[in-house]
Amino acid sequence: MIYCRVSSPRQVEEGHGLDSQEARCREYASRMKYEVIGVFQDKGVSSGIFDRPGMQKMLSFLQCCDDEKIMVIIDDINRFSGDIQVHWDLKARLAMAGGLLESPTMKFGDSPDDKLIKNLLASVAEHRREKIAETTKHRIQGRAMNGYWVFHAPQGYKYEKVAGHGKLLVRDEPVASIIQEALQGFASGRFETQAEIKRFLESKPEFPKDRRSGEVRYEEIIRLLTRPHYAGHIEIPNWNISLRKGQHDGLITLEECQRIQERIKEGARVPARKDINAEFPLRGFVTCGTCENPLTANFSKSKTGKRHPYYMCFTKGCESYRKSIRRADIEGEFETLLKQMRPSAKLLHCLKVIFKREWELRLDQMREIKKSLRRDIAGLDKQIETLMDRIVDAESTTAITAYERRIVRLAKEKLLKGEQLENGTAPQRPFEEMF
Repeated sequence: MIYCRVSSPRQVEEGHGLDSQEARCREYASRMKYEVIGVFQDKGVSSGIFDRPGMQKMLSFLQCCDDEKIMVIIDDINRFSGDIQVHWDLKARLAMAGGLLESPTMKFGDSPDDKLIKNLLASVAEHRREKIAETTKHRIQGRAMNGYWVFHAPQGYKYEKVAGHGKLLVRDEPVASIIQEALQGFASGRFETQAEIKRFLESKPEFPKDRRSGEVRYEEIIRLLTRPHYAGHIEIPNWNISLRKGQHDGLITLEECQRIQERIKEGARVPARKDINAEFPLRGFVTCGTCENPLTANFSKSKTGKRHPYYMCFTKGCESYRKSIRRADIEGEFETLLKQMRPSAKLLHCLKVIFKREWELRLDQMREIKKSLRRDIAGLDKQIETLMDRIVDAESTTAITAYERRIVRLAKEKLLKGEQLENGTAPQRPFEEMF
């Protein structure tokens, strides 16, 4: 029998590790005049794990064989195991099942010298595996500290290779735009509850659903609302990586993200009215010509089953009570009226003067806001520095913990003000273009 193993999915997809191991083992079997009766593989499985699918199948197969002597050929000892305890446990199970271990690269004997060499090689393999894991974790943590997300891409993002960054989170359209609309809608109050966001996402065919029924779970809504990735920031508490500016572009601003967290803490909201429907955009705005009360709207079904849209007055006592007006008629007349409305040249000139004055006043306010934000950031830096000095001098664990919490809050406030300074203190376009 031949046993092959690679430790990462990437080796399975991009490399030929399994094929090359099998080829070397087959060449060894041919040289030793062995008949190969089976090949067992573990794809993307760590060498430090005992319970591997391929290994367990091989052991079960061995137990069912009637042959007295079956050789299990491995390319190298680290393909068999990278943990000393797992190595001996697997070797004992192999022996109980009637298998003998062989390899083209070394001899598995029972002499004291052979046992010493096996122990040394197994220990080296274990050390190598642990060292690679440690180095990889440190490298990943260092990348995260520099603002890169290092785990599975969140919903609405995907990884792409970007010059100077390596793999970087980028927008995954159209899902990114759908999530952006949902988050901005909740921050602004357009969506009052999480249930409204849920219905909004379920109404979008492009948004991936959790269930076959097309339903989005509330757990997914919470993840969308609470992840700082969507504000262009990252945070990994388990690695002591506090909130910091990410290298990727956010879908919303940090201020909008902060507002979302505040709204979640504030609790329940009155749900949006269910009678507001895109099918009848004038409902609530157009009034009855007789009683001047707002018209309502609905669909009427004909004998053929076809639905026809109408506006009508439901005010009792009105002469036009329950008289239907076709949607196409009333909305067509409204559109015609809207197109006829034109401001005069004199009114436009007055408006331009007024808006220009307000524009310049707002620019002056922005300059003052910019100065204020810079003062605030400098003050926050000073507070953080003072608290750091107190931590150094503190002896009480309780005091140190309190100082650290305060520093985290101040750091988040500094990030928020920094984003406001960067994005909110200058007009995006010149006055003439905006007017």
